[in-house]
Amino acid sequence: MKTYKFFSAGKWCESSDYFDDINPANGEIFARIFQPTETNIDSTVRSATDATKAWQNTGPTTRERVLIKAADILERRRNEIIHLLIQESGCVFGTAWYQVEYSIDSMRSAAGECRRLFGETIPSDVPGLLSITKKIPVGVIIGIAPFNVPLALSSNKIDKAIAAGNSFILKPSEHTPISGLILAETYEEAGLPPGVLNVLPGDGSIGNKLVQHPDVNMILFTGSTKTGKAIAQAAAKDLKKVHLEMGGKSPLIVLADADINYAVNTACFSIFNHQGQVCMASSRIIIEEALYDDFCKRLVKKATSLKVGEPGDMETIIGPLIRAEQCPFIKKQIEEACSKGARLICGGNYSKAYFEATVLADVTPEMRIFDEESFGPVVSCIKAKNSEHALQLANKSSYGLSSAVITNNLEKAMQFADGLEAGMVHINGSTIQCEPNVPFGGVKNSGFGREGGHYSIDDVTQPKWITISQEKMQYPF
Repeated sequence: MKTYKFFSAGKWCESSDYFDDINPANGEIFARIFQPTETNIDSTVRSATDATKAWQNTGPTTRERVLIKAADILERRRNEIIHLLIQESGCVFGTAWYQVEYSIDSMRSAAGECRRLFGETIPSDVPGLLSITKKIPVGVIIGIAPFNVPLALSSNKIDKAIAAGNSFILKPSEHTPISGLILAETYEEAGLPPGVLNVLPGDGSIGNKLVQHPDVNMILFTGSTKTGKAIAQAAAKDLKKVHLEMGGKSPLIVLADADINYAVNTACFSIFNHQGQVCMASSRIIIEEALYDDFCKRLVKKATSLKVGEPGDMETIIGPLIRAEQCPFIKKQIEEACSKGARLICGGNYSKAYFEATVLADVTPEMRIFDEESFGPVVSCIKAKNSEHALQLANKSSYGLSSAVITNNLEKAMQFADGLEAGMVHINGSTIQCEPNVPFGGVKNSGFGREGGHYSIDDVTQPKWITISQEKMQYPF
């Protein structure tokens, strides 16, 4: 068992407190992690505040070099990191590989943004007045990352923030802290100055103290809607800037003209990828009634073929949930739905942290599972009378993160693109899609703000208006 220190002000630190990092595949202690004290948190914020002053005045070439070198280091360590991700989070090889590749691409994308921190010239009615803007960094930013895709979602927050001249404090999930510490190792080796990046692992109390710290300027959060709302309320007391990427109950709509086999394959990837522990997962599949019965039959055949097992096995598709405690919660959702008329047509069983691929048919809006996140490998099939009804059902949700529609009718596809209440709409594709340079984010209870490329840069900077009077101003008195 390895012990990991936290990273503050360019140093690896111990404290009087620590917690155990558990391997979800077997329930054994994987690592021991030192957790910062309140004194450590205060000193980290002070260090980040001091580091920002120098870092924001560092030229784009230096920032680019650090980000590109960090990407190269991750690339060199790819196989080692994949192995750590599988052990720590229970993800299968493909998910771990994706996280590393995404993080590499995200760092290189951020490097390209260092020279695109553009301002504007603004026309003025005042004679001889030069009116311009420049983008300035927000300052000290904290990022609170989730357990499900910890390396990619932490990296995407960090790299854009430091590209724009901010300092950053990452609070990784207590279930997957090593991902954040890997990034600290990476940036330290890449030559990032001390204090620009800090990683403070621990439970929710660490995040709460960071959110409420008076010298923190912005919070980037990915996680549950309940926690995100609490963060927004706490941040409002000091008018801190907040970016929230929260839950989802993303719909995949299958219209009557769709290629049914392609739709089934898309649905399986969209819900059973990473055991359904993805905010974009297609946990609701809305199918026009002409295809409904055949679709459900084929979906069951595909779902029951997916191997559940040890995440290190290359044939495994469904590994363990991050916590075994999630399994009985999902089981209760299923039982409640069935008591109101839903049909369990495959799966529904679990052992320890492993839950079978599960398909519920005839789900309706009156059931909890229709709009309550499961964060597990369970999907609700919902029958729609026609395409208009399908759109109504898709929008009958408190969430609005991702969505998808499968159809060969371009006119209907564009109607759904315009009509779906979601931050992202994918036509003839999965709800699970992301690239480092796209505007990733949602609406309604899925949050606000966008991550990726220059959209992130806009989030972590603020415009400053500057005027230069080239002639003497004429005043009325």
